[in-house]
Amino acid sequence: MLTKRIIPVLLLRKGALVKTRRFGKFDYIGDPCNTLRIFNELEVDELFLLDIDASRIGRLPDFNLLEEISDECFMPLVYGGGITSLDFAKRVFDSGFEKVALNSSALENPSLITEIANHFGSQSVILSIDVKKSLMGKLSVFSHSGKKRWAISPAIWAKRGQELGCGEILLTSIDREGTWSGFDLDLVCKVAEVVDLPVIAHGGAGKMEHIEQVLGQSGASAVALGSMVVYQKKDMGVLVNFPDKKLLEQVV
Repeated sequence: MLTKRIIPVLLLRKGALVKTRRFGKFDYIGDPCNTLRIFNELEVDELFLLDIDASRIGRLPDFNLLEEISDECFMPLVYGGGITSLDFAKRVFDSGFEKVALNSSALENPSLITEIANHFGSQSVILSIDVKKSLMGKLSVFSHSGKKRWAISPAIWAKRGQELGCGEILLTSIDREGTWSGFDLDLVCKVAEVVDLPVIAHGGAGKMEHIEQVLGQSGASAVALGSMVVYQKKDMGVLVNFPDKKLLEQVV
């Protein structure tokens, strides 16, 4: 049994799975349902499905697809993308998902965090925070798939999210995402030290040592993996996989 969670993150775009690099260039990965079947066989404990277009273009979640996906899955599922109201959150939960991740909609309407948390419980709401550094090294929060900058630091926004009622933080480094270069430990530390919530580090994982570092040195409670679970290795082809649990036990 792993003491800390290792969670695959799958990115959804126009009904297909893709993998981005720094929220820009993307590769086609495959069909969502077929991919989820593989993760079932790999006995993954939890999984994120994030629609990277829904909020950016103002589209609703694809509820029919979410129902198909949840029918295929045995593990708890988290969905993010296009959830702009309590009613949409209800439909996601009714589709078979256990948690929702709020990003753009939470920044535009912070009370939505409280509204959903009051109805379904804080454990059902994850605040997804996407962060990018300026040329001068200043950390800023971004929304709408990295297209819109907000004048708030990730640490302040995370603390505010906790006050509003979210139960976890998904913290993504845009600069590291898809690079295989390791997590931004300083970013994770800054956020983890100001909240009493689980912080899920995302963006940059490329090898087991990176997982060990972020869990051992930053205060992260969990790790989210993208490239490592959809590619054979860096600059190689698609291969849906999950690190061997015996190896993970050695680092977590």
